[in-house]
Amino acid sequence: MSTEKIEKTAYLYALQNAIQFDGKAREKAVTGKVVAALKDTDVSPKDILPIVRAVVEKVNRFPLKKQISELQRLAPELLLREKKERDFTLPPLPDAVKGKVVTRFPPEPNGYLHIGHAKAAIIDHEYARMYDGKFILRFDDTNPENAGLEFYDAQKEDLRWLGIEWDKVYNTSDNLKKHYRFAEQLIDQGDAYVCTCSPEEVKNNRFRGKECRCRQQTAEQNRDLWKAMVSGAQQAAILRLHGDLKSTNTAMRDPTLFRIIETSHPIHGDNYLVWPTYDFAGAVEDSISGVTHPFRTKEYELRDECYFRILELLKLRKPCLMEFSRLAIRGMPVSKRKIKPLIEKGVVSGYDDVRLPTLRGLQKRGIIPEAIKQFVFSQGISKAESAVTFGLIEAVNRKLLDPRVKRYYYVPNPTKLTVKKAPQKTLRLRLHPTEDLGDRVIKTGSTFYIPHEDSKKMRVDDVFRLKGLYNVKIREKNDELTGEYAGDEVIPEMDKIQWTTADHFGMQVFVPKPLFEKEKFNSESLQVVKGFAENAVATVKNGEIVQFERVGFVKIEKKDGQLIGFFAHK
Repeated sequence: MSTEKIEKTAYLYALQNAIQFDGKAREKAVTGKVVAALKDTDVSPKDILPIVRAVVEKVNRFPLKKQISELQRLAPELLLREKKERDFTLPPLPDAVKGKVVTRFPPEPNGYLHIGHAKAAIIDHEYARMYDGKFILRFDDTNPENAGLEFYDAQKEDLRWLGIEWDKVYNTSDNLKKHYRFAEQLIDQGDAYVCTCSPEEVKNNRFRGKECRCRQQTAEQNRDLWKAMVSGAQQAAILRLHGDLKSTNTAMRDPTLFRIIETSHPIHGDNYLVWPTYDFAGAVEDSISGVTHPFRTKEYELRDECYFRILELLKLRKPCLMEFSRLAIRGMPVSKRKIKPLIEKGVVSGYDDVRLPTLRGLQKRGIIPEAIKQFVFSQGISKAESAVTFGLIEAVNRKLLDPRVKRYYYVPNPTKLTVKKAPQKTLRLRLHPTEDLGDRVIKTGSTFYIPHEDSKKMRVDDVFRLKGLYNVKIREKNDELTGEYAGDEVIPEMDKIQWTTADHFGMQVFVPKPLFEKEKFNSESLQVVKGFAENAVATVKNGEIVQFERVGFVKIEKKDGQLIGFFAHK
């Protein structure tokens, strides 16, 4: 076994391990991978150890960006986080009974769904199907200031694109009268009180663990104040839980259960003024709707105590509450809080901008639903926080697209090439090298166009091959190239250059880059590549994904009578 073979194997696994652990490969883990990969050879583990050590040290000196690009170039399939059986299934649920599991996905209708929502929706939906249970779509619309009427249907469309259907759909706001009754129950029990202190007082008292004057009010006084809140007679008040002001868990320091919001609701208009907080509505709705296994992101973990305390006081059923980590993608804002300002300031074109991780942006970019689903499963439901690279999604998408999309010729930033003594040929080219997706015909003359990146490297007397056609020798080089036919023989190691003929049409391809680099907006995050496409591309359907050979996968869109492309990935 050659040292070179060990080094190459170690290099790939060191890159993979480094990417998974934020740029620092672990020698022991890499050694195990290399030993397993070379177990059927005559190499000894003691020969592997020093080589792995040197390779890991080398890889760990690379910046993370270079580690990713290197693995993308050499073995993109290793960008996927491995699961032992690679079966893309989720682990069993605790205390789950076949046919009785109920899950829910509770988006707030205040924007279009993004890939973070997709993770939650896919996991909730998959568990319901795994156990022959029920999946509920619940719109948590108890903040009229954020809810928008158009987003109810928009989010349904986003979910259907993902392949998610539901057994029941309803709005939390439709149960508001039930929530009022539960609030009154807590007041009558002495477990909640109306607080009329200023927001600053409430904040300071909670920080200091000090109770305010309102906390000593009688149940009768609180009931009268509550009625005044609901009727609109009391305009500055909140309903708070009698928690524990000395608790080390600050979420339990008399949290707010209801507050007054005078903004008109998109469905209920001005019928209600008092609205439950997420702490209250989430717990109550999970219980009364029959949800057995509600999931939410780890950021709410400290609020679990409040969740169960509310249900205990109301004597409501307690579900098996579970958490998983939020999905974070380097260079992409995976939260409405960050996405919304970009839309409002016109930094991006809209919620379907291809630089955004919204489902509409991903769809426009050429990411398919199956890829998102497999990516989510590959990440699992761990609570460990980590930020992944978008390359992981691209790797899954590439694997799924590769056997099913058509290939075409496209030349970015073209340079004209005139070939003297060029034989005229009629080529019948397959639309896929292995699958039966049809073919197209290209007739060649003496005029071609090749990528500027390739042409600028050429020198007079260089010989290269027009990919799939014949060889050309450069005779003159100015702003344009003049060459001469140099035979049909395929010569090993010769550069193979992409081309189009004089029969082509101009086409722009929009190439997304990370929106942020080290928390700073990237002004070069959307690049426009101008090029020439072979005429057969004009027959592509609107919305179809194709592969431009030697360029990458591109989603085609017909706009104002012209074709444009959105680059997905290599």
